[in-house]
Amino acid sequence: MEIEERQPVLTGLQPQGPSGPRLSRVAKGALFGVVAGCVVLGGVLVLAPSAPHIAAPPSPGPGPLTQAMTAVGAGLPVALPDLAALIGDREAHLRAHPRDGQSWAVLGAAYVEQGRRTATPAYFPKAEQALRTSLETGPTGNVAALDGLAALANARNDFQEGRKWAEQAVAQAPKQWTVYPLLIDSCTGVGDYKGARKALEKLQGLYHGPPVLARAAQVYWDLGWREDASAALTDAAAGATTPTERAAWLAGAGRLAWERGDREESLRYYEAALRADPDQHGALAGQGRALAALRRTPEALRAYRTALSRQPDPRYALELGELQESLGMGREAREQYDLLRARVRSETAGGVDDELVLGLFEADHGDPESAVRRLRGEWERQPGIAVADALGWALHRAGLNEEALKFATKATDKTKGGGVRSALYVYHLGQIERGLKLLGPARRHLAESLQINPYFSPVFAPSAKQALAALGEPPKEPLPEPEEPVDPAEPEGDQGPPAAGALPRHPSAAPAVPRRPPAPAPAPSAAPFPAPRRTTSR
Repeated sequence: MEIEERQPVLTGLQPQGPSGPRLSRVAKGALFGVVAGCVVLGGVLVLAPSAPHIAAPPSPGPGPLTQAMTAVGAGLPVALPDLAALIGDREAHLRAHPRDGQSWAVLGAAYVEQGRRTATPAYFPKAEQALRTSLETGPTGNVAALDGLAALANARNDFQEGRKWAEQAVAQAPKQWTVYPLLIDSCTGVGDYKGARKALEKLQGLYHGPPVLARAAQVYWDLGWREDASAALTDAAAGATTPTERAAWLAGAGRLAWERGDREESLRYYEAALRADPDQHGALAGQGRALAALRRTPEALRAYRTALSRQPDPRYALELGELQESLGMGREAREQYDLLRARVRSETAGGVDDELVLGLFEADHGDPESAVRRLRGEWERQPGIAVADALGWALHRAGLNEEALKFATKATDKTKGGGVRSALYVYHLGQIERGLKLLGPARRHLAESLQINPYFSPVFAPSAKQALAALGEPPKEPLPEPEEPVDPAEPEGDQGPPAAGALPRHPSAAPAVPRRPPAPAPAPSAAPFPAPRRTTSR
């Protein structure tokens, strides 16, 4: 686990007072503003964490810096060396120009991206201070600062706060396309999938390009449109303008391939992402996932460990621990679980909401009652699909299956918002149904989880197979008895009550039109015409 260091306080920030006559009131006010800005800058820079695994690069020329600044402003992936150079450049600029509100916004957004990409939460308080300074010193309607605060809240998993800032940015600049991706992320995080789709439609009306395709893929996946999501991400990667963008979207395509259960294709995407940008650490963890499914266990363990050394995300620690647990490496698994707890504490200190991953961990490897308490609170704040699934599972693990079923259904039923086809979600639902002795639905959902992705978890995929074997084959049902044929010439209304299975007339339907007296039946022909076939439009 990396150690977050502190940079020394930068000196020379306070300007020297002029000699000679005393300053005028206006000059004093200007000097006070400069000093105040420098004090803020010093407070931000003093806590700047270092990233030991990123070599300090030489400062790039104006071209790369401008490109990095534009990408940060648009919320696009930036190469880590360019990001570090941009941060150094803006810090140096703000020493001389501490009242430059736009540069404070750029610096704050760069801190957010650095903290997110390296899983270093100490960047987030610095980002917040820089962005709020931008609001105070920048122009009226400072959309860049509002965008930065929305990105910061989303990076902290505080999607309610992110939505607040994103909506303010949209209100200030409804025709600026860069404000909508952040609104999509925050709407998804709070479970407002209609809001995310509406924001996507507005985004698509303003701009066309790879970044929009990448955001569309996220919305499509949440709606259950798996093929559309995969096509959108691969098109985004093909149209990427930088290797870092291409790597990010290839890694996303690898995740979607993994969710479909395609181990080989997933691995190819992750390998291509790492060739494009070796700092795409999420692709390293995805590579470990795919390699484990392919039974290339030593390579999988190595990929996970490398990912954790560069981006110590608690989710990766949970995945690696469960892989080690499935291999009988109990001591190593416990080390990863200890790392998870330590990372959660560190991220919580940086304002990150890790209740979801901690709740899942506690449900399976710790205290299920604690998991229920945590996830109930998370559901109150952010009732998304992932939280519904996690809370349902925690309730099941705590023995509260009746309530668990309600949340598991929300996570998997399209009519209740759960359009995602997730093998883990469906497995959770099947096990909850099994606990309630709903054997038919349990059998169906456990089998479906393995159809979606037979390798979805090194722990739970084997558990699904064992549960299915224990349930056995469904009992054979007798064939239904054939119904008595009805004389087609017999007038309606003379047949008594409707036959079994007939649909009753809806009480709100229009009254039936009175029937004319039946005409005499024609003489039967030798070969009656077959009944017309019913067709359905597609």
